[in-house]
Amino acid sequence: MTTRPPKSGGPKGRKPQAGKFQAGRPPAGKFQADGRARTGPRTSARDAAERAARNRGDDAGARDPWGGQVAAAPAPARPPKPRRDAAAPRGPAVAKPGSRPPAKRAAATAPAPAPGPTRREQRAAASATLASGVQTLTVEPDEAGMRIDRFLTARFPLLPFTRVQTIVRKGELRVDGKRAKPNDRLEPGMSVRVPPLRLDQPTERPRSAAREQDDAEFIRSLILYEDADMMILNKPFGLAVQGGSGTVRHVDGLLAALTGPDGQKPRLVHRLDKDTAGCLIIAKTRLAAATLAKSFRSRAARKIYWALTAGVPRVRQGRVSTYLAKEEPTDADARMRVAKHGDEGASHALTYYAMVDQAAQKLSWLSFKPVTGRTHQLRAHAAHIGHPIVGDPKYFSVENWELPGGIQNRLHLLARRIVIPHPRTGKPVDVSAPLPPHMAQSWNLLGFDAARYDPIVEAPEV
Repeated sequence: MTTRPPKSGGPKGRKPQAGKFQAGRPPAGKFQADGRARTGPRTSARDAAERAARNRGDDAGARDPWGGQVAAAPAPARPPKPRRDAAAPRGPAVAKPGSRPPAKRAAATAPAPAPGPTRREQRAAASATLASGVQTLTVEPDEAGMRIDRFLTARFPLLPFTRVQTIVRKGELRVDGKRAKPNDRLEPGMSVRVPPLRLDQPTERPRSAAREQDDAEFIRSLILYEDADMMILNKPFGLAVQGGSGTVRHVDGLLAALTGPDGQKPRLVHRLDKDTAGCLIIAKTRLAAATLAKSFRSRAARKIYWALTAGVPRVRQGRVSTYLAKEEPTDADARMRVAKHGDEGASHALTYYAMVDQAAQKLSWLSFKPVTGRTHQLRAHAAHIGHPIVGDPKYFSVENWELPGGIQNRLHLLARRIVIPHPRTGKPVDVSAPLPPHMAQSWNLLGFDAARYDPIVEAPEV
């Protein structure tokens, strides 16, 4: 029996369907438009992104995470056909040859929405609003060693000193995240958090050029020593060093007239009482101020004071060591009292003294060398040993004592001499101040020789 070979159309002799296969081309359902083979009915992430973009009307091509660059917008084309219902079943998206990708077609018809602030940006803006007025300052190298209260005064000249003390006392000021005390010292790089200050605008009238010139000439007339870093003034009797209640004219305010072209104002390094005359050191730069302040703290500076006191001490040369505290802690110019070790606010005070000359066993010319620098230290120590300084309104309390004729009832205390290492070279700067007019009058009346050798210079300090 002869059998026929099967027909070329496939099993059971069926003919191939028209359009099922095309010569030289694989089935369209097995490959994508770019020639990549499909693995089955599952769609790729790219296809899912494109479909989601079409549903939103968004430009998926501009946010294509797989593509290299965003293609330029195609030329305008005819309007697309109405979309089918999103709920209707949809087969895999297959791009026809020569057609645009769906993402590009969507970009041509629907503009991208304007981006809004992210939640992180919104939180940051809210935090900035809540923290408005709070400042974080960084301590500069030339501010090393400054007290925290003086640091604030230097950074905010319009801030009253009482406000500075209130900020620190209430703990509103933080240094490296910790509470600070007014006398804490700062080091370079420290972070100082300052609360809102609410600085008031200055109500003073603008200073005239003539007044500025007069103040500058007055300060220059007081200079005993000057170089590029520092100067030493001969502060007159009755001129306050810093401003206070009812004090309008003071050295710190007058120094503004000597502000340099770089905006640097000369700075106070230490203080003298209003009625104490003599040597007052001024720093011209912030770095010099910090270095000179360290010299005072380390006791590298040597100071000698002259005073006219009541009576004659039995011990011609001696040492006074006590603890001093304010009688009224809240009063900046309160009287100091001799306290005991451990008392609240008590600080140790050490002074050496020597008698240079005396007059009729009634008055003495004493020379003082203070080792520490407490408020009213010499005046309190002179009264403590029973020989208060003539003309002292706070500490002179000798009964039945009359002021000799021809001697003015003014404080007879002079910051006679100061020796301090130069802030740049380290070499000692030695300056002496002359007697103020009222003390010169008393010296002449009592026959004291101001050129006489001062025994305190060689006095021991141990």
